[in-house]
Amino acid sequence: MKFLFDLFPIILFFIAFKFGDIYTATIVAMVATIGQILWVYYRHRKIDAMQWVSLVMILVFGSLTIFLHDKTFIQLKPTALYWLFAGALFISAQFFQKNWIQVLMGKQITLKEHSSKSVWHQVNMAWATFFFFMGALNLYIAFEYSEETWVNFKLFGSTGLLVIFVIIQGVWLSRHMEHPAE
Repeated sequence: MKFLFDLFPIILFFIAFKFGDIYTATIVAMVATIGQILWVYYRHRKIDAMQWVSLVMILVFGSLTIFLHDKTFIQLKPTALYWLFAGALFISAQFFQKNWIQVLMGKQITLKEHSSKSVWHQVNMAWATFFFFMGALNLYIAFEYSEETWVNFKLFGSTGLLVIFVIIQGVWLSRHMEHPAE
């Protein structure tokens, strides 16, 4: 359910684009993201750092799109967000020995002790690589294909690739997980 809630602004962006244009869709995404943040705060009294980053990015890139009447900015926003995440994962692991994927997933997943550190490192690097790839792919789709193709990719392509990546990661991780004695 959280996954669908996180997709809420993108789904509304898609719908608004189909009935309007890229500028209308951008405004709808901005308003939806603000609404989403307010709802999360109302329900939990806490907003995750990733949600704050997403809010700032949609407001900055969306505002540039609207005020300069240039769709390039909203098309660059996913790449900027993906590359920010990729950079944060890579730099924190390589230079600060902080594994953000382990921090986020470590309480839900118990890995076999002998391989735990290297597996978490591999998962962290896989996510960093995935985010870098998604940013590059977004640029390619945005500037080599039509605006409509980019909007469709934003909802269906990037979401589909994320789901596939998570499934593959889950299958791979399951080989390294502690399983309770039966």
